[in-house]
Amino acid sequence: MLADMTSASFAELDALTTEELRERAFGLARQHHDVKFIWSVIKHLPDADDAAELDGAPNSIGPTIDEYVALWRELTGKGGYQEHGYGEQEPLLRAAFIDYLQKH
Repeated sequence: MLADMTSASFAELDALTTEELRERAFGLARQHHDVKFIWSVIKHLPDADDAAELDGAPNSIGPTIDEYVALWRELTGKGGYQEHGYGEQEPLLRAAFIDYLQKH
């Protein structure tokens, strides 16, 4: 399934919901141990100021990818697979997810 994600065209990815894009991008980031990517999208959430205790230091020893995903769920108010309310940041987040999936 990962090969399908990375070879998908922009149109194929753009047809997915934002939540589907997030799931795929976060899954790929987990496989690549890419905490930096997850932190980069968390910073754009409306309540990202609540994440200040993580100090945005994805290169330091500290939060793991799973902890960042848990933080994402906490900040978006969703724990399951339902659609998140991303507000005004949705276009930016969609673009980040699509970009990540196409590059990795």
